[in-house]
Amino acid sequence: MHEQSSTDDTNTINWYALKVFYNRVAKIETMLKGRNIESYIPMHSVEQVVGGRKVRRRKPAISSLMFMRCTEPEASELQKQLMGEVMVYRNRGERQPAAIPDSEMQMFIRVTSIDDLGLEYLGESNEEWTTGDKVRVTGGIFQGAEGYIKRIKGNHRLIVAIEGVIAVATSYIPNCFLEKISKDTK
Repeated sequence: MHEQSSTDDTNTINWYALKVFYNRVAKIETMLKGRNIESYIPMHSVEQVVGGRKVRRRKPAISSLMFMRCTEPEASELQKQLMGEVMVYRNRGERQPAAIPDSEMQMFIRVTSIDDLGLEYLGESNEEWTTGDKVRVTGGIFQGAEGYIKRIKGNHRLIVAIEGVIAVATSYIPNCFLEKISKDTK
């Protein structure tokens, strides 16, 4: 996961990933909203037949994953209060919750907020997915998104990862919409 600098103040607001048990994401989201804690749940569209008609509905892409934006003490307190219902992701071998950098979370939200049937969630990130070139998408529905390029099923796909938590692959992105980002540029 991520390393926080030792100068970080415990009152700094960061994003944290939550593993939610027993399909209670909506309940936890409501509870967080009541405490004025921002949350994000990656959603996707599914087509269902209801009353003989095809209906498109938004559902959590991963039933057990959500993110919250709060202070480290709030994240730890939530873990204690909801023991057995949620688990806050932590850095390996450490006790404190693992903060997710805002830039990483913003890119993840940007990509997963697009209602694209081609998004594929890959589970915890894996070093194999980050071996490609870092790129920026210059056109299409993912314009402005940054991540690593990988061929999946023969197509160029952009991988955006929350390190140690999840990665998402976009649908096919044509070469003409990809711009390589050099290591010295941001």
